[in-house]
Amino acid sequence: MVTVPRVVIAAPASGHGKTTVATGLLAAFTARGAVVAPFKVGPDYIDPGYHTLAAGRPGRNLDPVMLGEDLIAPMFAHGAAGADLAVVEGVMGLYDGRTGAGDTGSTAHVARLLRAPVILVVDAAAQGRSVAALVHGFRSFGDVRLAGVILNRVGSDRHEALLREACEEVGTPVLGALRRADAVAAPSRHLGLVPAAERHAEATASVTALAALVAANVDLDAVRQVAGTAGALPATPWSPADADPVPGRPTVALAGGPAFSFAYAETAELLSGAGAQVRVVDPLRDTALPDGVRALVVGGGFPEVYAAELSANEPLRAAVAALAASGAPIVAECAGLLWLCRTLDDAPMCGVLDADAAMTPRLTLGYRDAVALTGSPLAAAGERLTGHEFHRTTVHPRSGLLLSPAGGAAWAWRGADPEGFAGPRLHASYLHLHWAARPRLARRVVQTAAAATPPG
Repeated sequence: MVTVPRVVIAAPASGHGKTTVATGLLAAFTARGAVVAPFKVGPDYIDPGYHTLAAGRPGRNLDPVMLGEDLIAPMFAHGAAGADLAVVEGVMGLYDGRTGAGDTGSTAHVARLLRAPVILVVDAAAQGRSVAALVHGFRSFGDVRLAGVILNRVGSDRHEALLREACEEVGTPVLGALRRADAVAAPSRHLGLVPAAERHAEATASVTALAALVAANVDLDAVRQVAGTAGALPATPWSPADADPVPGRPTVALAGGPAFSFAYAETAELLSGAGAQVRVVDPLRDTALPDGVRALVVGGGFPEVYAAELSANEPLRAAVAALAASGAPIVAECAGLLWLCRTLDDAPMCGVLDADAAMTPRLTLGYRDAVALTGSPLAAAGERLTGHEFHRTTVHPRSGLLLSPAGGAAWAWRGADPEGFAGPRLHASYLHLHWAARPRLARRVVQTAAAATPPG
């Protein structure tokens, strides 16, 4: 039974200030000495990076679409272990879920699964008394418990008084009111906020400023009281430990650093739990793979932003190519796929794949119900998984076919051509997966690694 106090931070739509408030609450409570567990609804990688800075604990994702709703409470229990309080940042609008599936995957869906109260963040910059109608609508639609409101971008004391009076009319307490603060704005680019890993010093300063802003303008005691009303949650914590770990402790390199910052915390935990010795390698800094490496896992990120630096690291590019040639398994998704190509925007990459990658103006975004077409170190042929695509790039195989030298296409899903590259020792695809949904993915990688001969 999980009894950790918890609260969900939601909004009527994207852009109202959920990340500002959630990150500020995490940092403010942590500054008070509380142990706070941070969570994010949905597949987003960027916000959890800021949460991690604010709370000093890994920001974790709660995504019913990729994980399945039965795993949400156990995953929460795992991430909240030892915490005094948990703050869950929502995604998009409160009731916005997977397209065509009602509120499945929405903030409201997760709030119900966690038996958690919701605080609504409202951008009040252009609103007056009409805020009451908006708040009343969100309280009466659906079946979540809306416990209060935090007003964002309030213009003046008079404006704040008007808004508070309006919310009182519909019986909803205002727990805080934030004025516009440019000092805590985070820069954005083609896929959203710039990740904290790419601007660590600036992001740390922003988080510190957010802590001060929220502490000064939000009733933290009232928020803590709201979190304490969450019902007891019947759940056994999820565990990454494998009951029968692969022997030999093969070394698996996991790409990290600013260019490859998109990784769920559970990926490394699962690899370790399956018996691997996980070593992080930063392709912007490290010129060699770890000694005795038996496999390489490369997640998502922004290699297009760092194409020149990645290309200039010729020793590491050569080491990755040699690892692939040795037969050691390589698993890559999205950014990792681009790095394995021959070129990215004409800059030489690792050359593991006979393909070229390039930026495009088109955003590809959404959940995918995929089936594995070719057996690989990651998945058996025929395995079905739900993943997520999020990129503005395209990959063109030089052969003109969706085939790699190592095998065939990785995935197929409805309404799209076969995608990615797969074979006995390779899996490279645009599809982001949450391995906690299928722990056997990690075990398969480690088993393949254990059977590989170290290069050199």
